[in-house]
Amino acid sequence: MKLNQLTLTQAMAGVKKKKFSGKEIFEACLAEIEVKNKDLNAYLTINSEKSYKSHNKPFYGLPLAIKDNYCINEVETTASSAVLTGFKPPYDATVIAKLRQSGFSFLGKTNMDAWAHGSSTETSDFGPTRNPRNLAHAPGGSSGGSAAAVAADLCVAALGSETGGSIRQPAAWCGCVGFRPSYGRASRYGVAAMASSTDTPGFLTKTVADVALITPCICGLDPLDATSSPEVFPNLINQMKKDLKGKKIGFLYLDIKGMEKTRAYYERVWQDLEKLGAKVEKVKARDPREAIGVYTVVQRSEVSSNLGRYDGIRYGQGREKFGAEAKRRIMLGTFLLSQGYADKYYWQAQKVRTLFMQDFERLFTQYDALVSPVSPTLAKKLGCSEESAMFGELEDIFVEPSAICGLPSASVPCYHDKKSNLYLGLNIMAPMHQEEIVMQVASAYEAGTNWNHWAVVERGDHEI
Repeated sequence: MKLNQLTLTQAMAGVKKKKFSGKEIFEACLAEIEVKNKDLNAYLTINSEKSYKSHNKPFYGLPLAIKDNYCINEVETTASSAVLTGFKPPYDATVIAKLRQSGFSFLGKTNMDAWAHGSSTETSDFGPTRNPRNLAHAPGGSSGGSAAAVAADLCVAALGSETGGSIRQPAAWCGCVGFRPSYGRASRYGVAAMASSTDTPGFLTKTVADVALITPCICGLDPLDATSSPEVFPNLINQMKKDLKGKKIGFLYLDIKGMEKTRAYYERVWQDLEKLGAKVEKVKARDPREAIGVYTVVQRSEVSSNLGRYDGIRYGQGREKFGAEAKRRIMLGTFLLSQGYADKYYWQAQKVRTLFMQDFERLFTQYDALVSPVSPTLAKKLGCSEESAMFGELEDIFVEPSAICGLPSASVPCYHDKKSNLYLGLNIMAPMHQEEIVMQVASAYEAGTNWNHWAVVERGDHEI
């Protein structure tokens, strides 16, 4: 096995035993990027000229990929928009500073939908990213570059961000693990804002154990972010050995139209969870299509406010550099917040959002965890985002309800189509600030199935 193919868990163990060094893994990833990135366009900038710095911190300089909406001191940060071309922030985002303190090194910045507006990584002003599982298909988005980097073994793990599904959906389409902690667990300071009330830093990794290792590094109260949580973050590693016996799990959204080709695969997940000891029931919840309207109104409104700062004075490029998708969202958001319409649309959407929160609270009095599909379909072909002005919202239909409610959630591989080499992902949700439940279900499911090939190799089984 090449060093760049190691999981974060394997890499840590190997460095600790002095089988190899963090520097060797870093260089192996750089070599693989040199070979594959021309086809994938997963990375926008490479950090090789900064060189690798050796240290004795907990994560031994292991190499991460960083989504390009995180500020890194003196490293170009564009959020994949031409508006920020050449912008080099004079500081680190809080999450970046914490990762440095933990000992990680940064390979470079990954491609994304411009300003995180999209679910295919096709709205990037620097060209689309391709899905490493099948180059004719999109990787999902907006964290598509980070997901592609993980799936192609161009890093040991990658930092992403999620507003409405931007970690879980690309994780599903690229066949890796995606995890978003509860809203407020990780600071948003130094992250290019899209929708401030739902933006959440999180990770794309090769296994569930990798998520448990890295997520605590970025969580905690930050005086620079008033929405960050003072709640003590749980020890996720302790959940990895727990089974699902006696756990009640509710299955959502299996009866939604548009899943004719994939419903049978998700129904098998139900059977797998029962074999692992859980009691699974079909659950009636609020129609996820209602969340599309809520998310669209809230997100466009907050986008309009957040993008107002990019006026061509502070960041060097004028507003004429905004792409078509950003312009559409700014115009709609400005309209929604205008006098006479904010009460009619924005505040009404917030009321419906509260109804979703109350519905999840009701469900979590009956079930330990909830699961659903991540995406209605396998990864779609490049150019898919041109099919509909609401493409992203429709692709994220199953994950938007939990996103607007700030719930901790994960996507884990739950099916592999050998013909196309594409994957489906299982969405796992738990109550606010109970990330350990997500980890318990995700870890047990991953260990009890063979859909995650990194996990299969890691435990010594034959790779599928």
